[in-house]
Amino acid sequence: MIKGAWIVTALIGCDQGATAEPPPKEPPAPAADDGRVEKRGSSESRNTAVEEEGLLIGEYRLAPDPVIDGDTIRVEGIDKSIRLLSLDTEERFHGKAERAAATKDFEGYLKMKRGDAKRPRKTGTPMGEQASEFAKAFFEGAESVRLERDDPKEIRGHFGRPLAYALVEKNGRWTSYNVECVRAGMSPYFTKYGYSHRFHNQLSHAEAEAKQAKRGIWNPNAQSYGDYDERKAWWDARADFIRAFEHQATRESNFILLSHWDAPNRLEASLGKEVVVLSTVDRVKHFKGLVRVTLDMQPKRPLPLIFFDREVFNESGVADYQGEPVVVRGRVERYTKGSYSTLQLVVDDVAQVTTPKLPGEI
Repeated sequence: MIKGAWIVTALIGCDQGATAEPPPKEPPAPAADDGRVEKRGSSESRNTAVEEEGLLIGEYRLAPDPVIDGDTIRVEGIDKSIRLLSLDTEERFHGKAERAAATKDFEGYLKMKRGDAKRPRKTGTPMGEQASEFAKAFFEGAESVRLERDDPKEIRGHFGRPLAYALVEKNGRWTSYNVECVRAGMSPYFTKYGYSHRFHNQLSHAEAEAKQAKRGIWNPNAQSYGDYDERKAWWDARADFIRAFEHQATRESNFILLSHWDAPNRLEASLGKEVVVLSTVDRVKHFKGLVRVTLDMQPKRPLPLIFFDREVFNESGVADYQGEPVVVRGRVERYTKGSYSTLQLVVDDVAQVTTPKLPGEI
């Protein structure tokens, strides 16, 4: 038994459960041209299709009142709202008090909302309201929406929502809402969780076009966050770190992205072997004899990193990277007690942890 593992049992007892067998792969969807793809046959609108690996999720009827905000929609047949990829529109106001504060003194409102946070935060703004109206106009009258993934293995995000590009048929072609939202200046090209694999050029060009035309958030008179240079520098630094790992993962079979649906299966198959994983730091908890750091993993089964040496933990700097991506190298171990079993990595050398170079101090 691993030293101190009895403590780990009490902390992660909710992570039990077997993973499903790998589903059959869907054929790749055609590449888009300027945010558009040629029409193909629709798939059955059923919630189970969301869990199947592949680029194409399917065509779905929009739910009544489908727009939650500029980057989130609802469709019939899927249990949760759809988080639209490569977008990060500003928030809608949450209540009358927030709207009133923004109306009275918008700059003061933004400063109050950020407080002493080291990184930009999200909050309700007039541009967030405008982005929602843009989405409503875009999807108005659409009979169905086509949902596609960026990566066939990236099925759901941190909050369990399906991740997708949303396309609507306009003038006989499928038009990407994600690209058009950026082109309209309703959102920057959002790279916090990585560059788009399929539509990087289209999204980059759409953002450049919106900036040049001073549309939406790029209009100097818009009541928007106003700190997009800072946001983009942070997001792109993360994206560069993720892309470097992804490139290595194409050459090294033991590199595992924990955001992929099959990460638990791959770790199970690597028991006793060294792996290199990429994920965001979720929680850090200190206990007598160890520090437990959890990394996000799909499907909602965090991977524990166990530090028995507190000096190694401190030198790794991982405590300063909660919510940020890190790369960790280690041998996959299993801890078992009674009917409970979990996989974990033990970190006993600071060289096992690699953190990104982010702008500013963390």
